[in-house]
Amino acid sequence: MAKTKGKPANIAVWIIIALLIVGLAGFGANQFGGTINRLGSVGEREITVQEYANALQQEMRALGEQVGQNISFEQAQRFGLDRQVRNRLVTQAALENEAMRLGISAGDELLAEELRSMQAFQNVSGEFSRDTYRLVLEQQGMTEAEFERRMRLDIARGLLESAIAAGLRGPETAVETVFDYAAQRRSFSVFTFAADTLDEPLPEPDETELRAHYEDNIDAFTTPASREITYAWLTPSMLSDEVELDEAALRELYESRSNEFQRPERRLVERLVFPSEEAAQQARARLDAGEADFADLVEERGLEMADADMGDIGRDDLSDAAAEAVFGTEGPGVVGPVETALGQALFRVNAVLAAQETSFEEARDELRQELALQRAQRMIAERIDSFEDILASGARIESLAEETAMEFGEISFHEGVREGIAGYTAFRQAAGEVSADDFPRIRELEDGGVFALRLDEERAPQPRPFEEVRNEVAESWAQAERLARLTDRAEALATEIAQGTPDDALEPVPQRVEPVTRSDSVPGTPQPAVEAAFALEDAGATRIVTADAAVHVVRLDEILPPAEDSDSVQQQRQQIARRMAQGLSQDVYNYFADAVRGEAGISLDQAAIDAVHAQFR
Repeated sequence: MAKTKGKPANIAVWIIIALLIVGLAGFGANQFGGTINRLGSVGEREITVQEYANALQQEMRALGEQVGQNISFEQAQRFGLDRQVRNRLVTQAALENEAMRLGISAGDELLAEELRSMQAFQNVSGEFSRDTYRLVLEQQGMTEAEFERRMRLDIARGLLESAIAAGLRGPETAVETVFDYAAQRRSFSVFTFAADTLDEPLPEPDETELRAHYEDNIDAFTTPASREITYAWLTPSMLSDEVELDEAALRELYESRSNEFQRPERRLVERLVFPSEEAAQQARARLDAGEADFADLVEERGLEMADADMGDIGRDDLSDAAAEAVFGTEGPGVVGPVETALGQALFRVNAVLAAQETSFEEARDELRQELALQRAQRMIAERIDSFEDILASGARIESLAEETAMEFGEISFHEGVREGIAGYTAFRQAAGEVSADDFPRIRELEDGGVFALRLDEERAPQPRPFEEVRNEVAESWAQAERLARLTDRAEALATEIAQGTPDDALEPVPQRVEPVTRSDSVPGTPQPAVEAAFALEDAGATRIVTADAAVHVVRLDEILPPAEDSDSVQQQRQQIARRMAQGLSQDVYNYFADAVRGEAGISLDQAAIDAVHAQFR
């Protein structure tokens, strides 16, 4: 069996730590009574129900943190989270199966090194503790053999993933083509015809003209297809004022979030580890000489910037020597080399996040609102059964609102509505799917609220009566007439330009735009004018665009190559090359993963999947 001497991909270690955190958070092993242990397999690699449960709960928590509230399993399913987790586990298992087939494994020495470096298994002195190791695994319901087997698989998969696309670079011709397109510069002139340039005011339209405009633009005066819906709803914010909170509860919440309200200085940091002190010193010398930047060094190590990114960290996240170097600099910059547990490393400080301290009095209103909403969510959850009982008895939506704290409402729903209850994704989805034959039932909102709805009527698009929208028609006619007259003047000017009339004989006076790239924003110039300048092929050509209630004649004056002497432009070329290499690497990885999935053979037990799902309901 092949042994590796190199470091595994960082992702392997983080996967293991994440599993530990999930296990310790209360969803440990043995949740399924021992009757169903196997979710499925990919080749020779089995997937356990506990792996699926842990991964599913981890993703639900991550999604909950993104949206700022707990996610129910039903909501997770609506987002397709369960399918995404199964797909990821199948892909991981396929790669691990392929690693086993190829004889890739992690040796005892490497495994021991990784275990010693994991903080979850360290004592207060920062050293690996076998007693802590056993205790943590016992809390997870795992044996040392099972944990180390999983860790070896993760490390082997990480090695295979790294090898699949290592060293790939985007084709130079493609890089230069994209770079030339993105960094090309153009100078142009803009002649603007605004409403105040018209020689005379618009005439008053007669009834015939208005009715003709109404008929020609009937879509603008037509209500969209709608669904007339009656609903009742209750949200935590509706109940929050009724929640009684004591001072002790608020102070307890404040103390539990002390890390948030009393944040020491933190820094946005990237770390690049080298195999030896000599290599680190050589890299530092190249940085100081301006021969390479930090991104170049990362790329040369066969890594991506994401691999080097440590995020925002505090002193406690680093060793004493590294903390002294990283937090000893006054601002952004590169420090090191510094000795770390992983070897000699350079650190790049990208930003300094100043220490923040928020007193209880300053945070009191925020804490009260948060705690009140949490308790209101629980109050609503406790009332759901009674709401459902009322509906099950045959009560209408109107009665539900009369007999409970739920509020009654009606809405003419269509895709563009976002006001009130239509601001919730869950309501919009239900409103679009409900049929006239559906009985009302209690459904959940994203913030812990609930609602029930009934479809009363479906209305087809309907033109609004002319008399009702006459003023809107008159305004629309005036705008169209104004733009038509301005366009006539713009076309006449474009003809003069084509005939070679000098600028000093043209009106209005043009705005000169010095060389810019297609991604630049030009103050005082509408973006469509910039886009038009880059759509023209030859200097001297013109294009007419309408923007900001005005008509503009854009004339291309000069086409220039990228500014090769600009540091920012060179960085842009490097970014394009990196992105192209990353895209190529991802494509290769995806093709390889699909291939090994297909060759290995996938088997999933639906009964086991259902058993895991039942634990979340």
